[in-house]
Amino acid sequence: MIVIDSASPVPPFEQLRAQLAGQIQERTLAVGTRLPTIRRLAADLGLAVNTVGRAYRELEEAGLIETRGAAGSFVSAAGEQGRERARRAAAEYAAVIARVGIDTTEAVRIVQAALTQGVPKVS
Repeated sequence: MIVIDSASPVPPFEQLRAQLAGQIQERTLAVGTRLPTIRRLAADLGLAVNTVGRAYRELEEAGLIETRGAAGSFVSAAGEQGRERARRAAAEYAAVIARVGIDTTEAVRIVQAALTQGVPKVS
């Protein structure tokens, strides 16, 4: 179930993207699951079509969903690649932290700040 909080400082497209990404990563939405059309989900959530479209585009760019033309958008098996990419990035971050001598508590604070402030997209 997707819930958009209109009082939240987080933009609606990001709320939607994060909730769908979470459901995919938690496997609540299984690989191959067909997602609602952009128009239908926009109507169901009371959002603009462009808002839902942006969330879907970002999920597709992250490899979590794939669009198959007129057939629609589906949860992608490539999402596992994203999880592995995150594991590799975490290992690299841990190595940098060790090299520069930052303690674990501070390293976690740095990650939390990056996650809450938003991180620029890395290709």
